[in-house]
Order: sequence, then C-alpha cells, then structure tokens
Amino acid sequence: MRKVGLHFMVLSIFIVGICNNTVYGQLSGGDFLNEVPLVPIPSSMTFQEYQDMNRRLSVGLVLSAIPIPGMIHFYAGERKTGRRLLGTAVLGAVSIFAGAATVKNGDFPTSDYDVLVLNRGDKDREKRFEKIPITITNTDTTYKLRELSRDPTGLGSALILLGAVVIVSDIIYDFVHGISTIENKRDKVRYKYGKTLTFGLNSQFDSKGLSPSLQLSYNW
Repeated sequence: MRKVGLHFMVLSIFIVGICNNTVYGQLSGGDFLNEVPLVPIPSSMTFQEYQDMNRRLSVGLVLSAIPIPGMIHFYAGERKTGRRLLGTAVLGAVSIFAGAATVKNGDFPTSDYDVLVLNRGDKDREKRFEKIPITITNTDTTYKLRELSRDPTGLGSALILLGAVVIVSDIIYDFVHGISTIENKRDKVRYKYGKTLTFGLNSQFDSKGLSPSLQLSYNW
C-alpha cells in the first residue's frame, strides 16, 4: 500500500507540473515547449521570410547530434546544399565499404614460425595463426597461437581514408555552415522588417482611477 501511495504521489506531482507549465506558457504567449507566439505580421512578409525569422539555433544543435550530413541545412531551408552533403556522404560510405572489401582480400604476411591454416582456399573464411613456442620439453612443445591479419592493399587503405575524410568533412561543414546560415537568414529578415517599425506614445485615461497614463507602442 505504501508503494502504491508513493507512486500515486509522484504521478500527481508530474501531472501538476505539466499543467502549470502549460498554463504559464499560454499566459506568456506561447506554451511550455517555448513555441513562437502569434504576433502581428507585416503584409509584405512572405511565408519563407516568416520561417527564416523563426528558425531556432537550439533545433539546429539538436539535429547536429544526428550523424547524417545535411540535416542542419535541410532545417535551414537549404535543400540543395543538404542533398549535396547527403549525396557525398553516401559516396564516402561506398568508398569505405569498397576499401574494406579490398583489404579483406589482401595477402597474409610471412612468418618465421610455423603457421596453422584454417579453411584453406576460402578467401572469405580462411584464417592463419602463428605457432609460437612457449615451453619445450623432451617430447612435447606448447604453442601460443597468434592470428595473422591480412596485409591491407594500398588501394583499399586509400579508399577507406578517402571515405572517412569525406564523411567527417561533410558533418563539420553541415554544422558550421548550417548554423551560420540559420543566423544569417534570421538576422536578414529581422533587420529588413525591423527598420519599418515606428514607435509612438499613446495617451490613455483610467476611468476608475481617474488618472492619465502613457503607453509605448510600435506600428508597421
């Protein structure tokens, strides 16, 4: 019974917290997810400019945690650049897989010890082990087996390195240039329409308190 009561109390606190956040968000002009409140929009502002003005850097930083090049540029509205980054990343992955397949089919190195061969003749499954003697008696010898890895070919190593460099470069470019693009687009729209704002003072009279007051306002 105590456990049930404790779980009910925790659930109640959680529900009350969500309700408080929701009410606070509605009173403050948004919601608990900090969405953009509804505000007057200039008639000359396009929907693309409205989207650019409200793009959030926090969303871009969250998208950067996804290891897929182009995600931030897609969010920034730069679909052409995003597709290019995604396409080059796919080519980089293909290069890595092709290089890995080439390395896998390389030759085994020579050894000064006797070699134990398993699955001889099967290029995909063949394994070789060096038989390194540990202890030697009059009639018996104890060996330690050490696996031999295939020597990577020059082409395979180059393809793997090339693919890795391409993917890492795409991720870095997507983050740095994508965040900069979001900032620039947002600043351009705010600067463009911020210059059209005009401020003024409006006089008001409180009939209940019988006292005049001034209100600062802005107009497009």
